[in-house]
Amino acid sequence: MNTTTRTSPVSRRGFLLGASALGTSGLLAGCLGSEGTPEETGTEQTGTDETSSEPSGPVTLQNSQSDPAPREALEALIGDYPGDAEINTVAIEQFRAQLSTYLTSANPPDVLTWYAGSVARDYAAEGLLLDVSDMWEGEGACANFSDALRELSSAEDGSQIFVPTNYYWWSIFYKKSAFEEWGVSAPETWEDFLALCEDLKGRGVSPLANGIGSTPWMASGWFDYLNLRINGAQYHRELLAGEHAFTDPEVEAVLEEYTKLIPYFDPNMASYSYQEAVTPMVQNESAMYLIGAFVTQFFPEDQRDDLDFFSVPPINPDVPSAEEAPTDGYFAASGTDNPEGTKELLAYLASAESQQTFIEISGSSNLPTHPDVDTSSFSPLVQKGIELLNSTEEITQFFNRDSSDALQATADDALTRFLADPSDIPGILEGWQAAAERVWDQ
Repeated sequence: MNTTTRTSPVSRRGFLLGASALGTSGLLAGCLGSEGTPEETGTEQTGTDETSSEPSGPVTLQNSQSDPAPREALEALIGDYPGDAEINTVAIEQFRAQLSTYLTSANPPDVLTWYAGSVARDYAAEGLLLDVSDMWEGEGACANFSDALRELSSAEDGSQIFVPTNYYWWSIFYKKSAFEEWGVSAPETWEDFLALCEDLKGRGVSPLANGIGSTPWMASGWFDYLNLRINGAQYHRELLAGEHAFTDPEVEAVLEEYTKLIPYFDPNMASYSYQEAVTPMVQNESAMYLIGAFVTQFFPEDQRDDLDFFSVPPINPDVPSAEEAPTDGYFAASGTDNPEGTKELLAYLASAESQQTFIEISGSSNLPTHPDVDTSSFSPLVQKGIELLNSTEEITQFFNRDSSDALQATADDALTRFLADPSDIPGILEGWQAAAERVWDQ
């Protein structure tokens, strides 16, 4: 679906570096030391010819957040923007497939929603992203971000090419009232977790929700966490960077453990999207869902306070604890004909007021990156999420964010085939490795 609205007038220590003084006001140091335009802050134009004629027309925001609540939130922000801007919204899978085309077109969108980390670096390496380093210096828009957040937003050459505005945690979500009805509690060990799944299945409940139909990347959630719990965050990052093979015995051990979960997934998961997979949980037909905190927006309002979560229990006691905390925000096309206006829109979207508006309207449990957003009034669930990320030893992003969108496609194929038929793990891993090598050799 397409809409247009126009308006006018690393390690945990590294991830949290510089943020400890913020307490529950946010793990990441803030954005917008000043809301001045590039001219007002003395920054320089980058990515285009400064002698070019004055650009005409609105600054465009290409938006992948097509779920109703975040879409409404971004449309409201663009509607209140004092400059000239428009927003175009497409479904996330269509956006992902067309992202390279957007960035390489003769008239690209100016600003695009997407992810920090490796996936942004890949596009920057192709020269497709606007250098926004001036927004990170002096009194620029993101000058007060932590070193870890700057690193997440940097290209290989050290320049900044991303403006992060929110982040969230992954965990296993469940409804407190349902657990109480079934007389069960959150497990503390992996063995207890598997026993809980067996218990719930015996009651006629699908223990694990999932939606891998139109959103096959959801299969990577469990792969990531099992790899983190069995082999550790360092091995996981190295694997996704091509320093290990998917045929390694370490990866085979991950899929062997993953096999134990297959009988407990909702049998309809291959026909659900990640949003649709929530419905059986709403109806107490499925019990638990490994997913990001954005899942809260898909529950009815009268059930959101009923939600709780627990982290995937440890499996290998010798590896450090690790959690996934993907960071979202915006980058800009290097081909924009209006870098000044583009940076003004980026600064507006990153402001404390805009982040507060987005979180309130979207009903999301995402955490703001700006320190001036007061999180003290956030729900107990969000406060618990902050505590989880404060206490873990390692932070990762998500499969494609720690690798690339192209490598994500290889995972989608391999893992959905595995979930449909896990009988030939070596064969699946051989095929995955061959596909991954083609990506790494590009």
